Amino acid sequence: MVDEGRPLFQQIAESIEDSIIDGSLSEQDQAPSTNELAAFHRINPATAAKGITMLTDKGVLVKRRGIGMFVAEGARELLLTERRAAFADRYLDPLITEARKLGLSPDDLARLLAERATASGTKGTAR
Repeated sequence: MVDEGRPLFQQIAESIEDSIIDGSLSEQDQAPSTNELAAFHRINPATAAKGITMLTDKGVLVKRRGIGMFVAEGARELLLTERRAAFADRYLDPLITEARKLGLSPDDLARLLAERATASGTKGTAR
């Protein structure tokens, strides 16, 4: 999991977000504790706590006093909305800019995308 280019607390937060998005952590489920995260990833508990705090500040996790941290209602949808917007900013906006430079229409771009998506879906399958 260690990505030398990003702070560990962000990687911890993203790992929990990924678990919520893929459904392995459902809304109302108890999230891993700071100590569990620290032991599993062999990091300082303060670093793990910083990742957890980041998620509570975003409204993804909620604290139940004396019990622990839990996935908030609506957390999955919140994260999907956030990630879709980031995806558009990071990948689609540059794609559209380049497509315009090449004179590709939205229909051309959609067709090209559909062709590539279909081709990548057949890679590695027996024919």
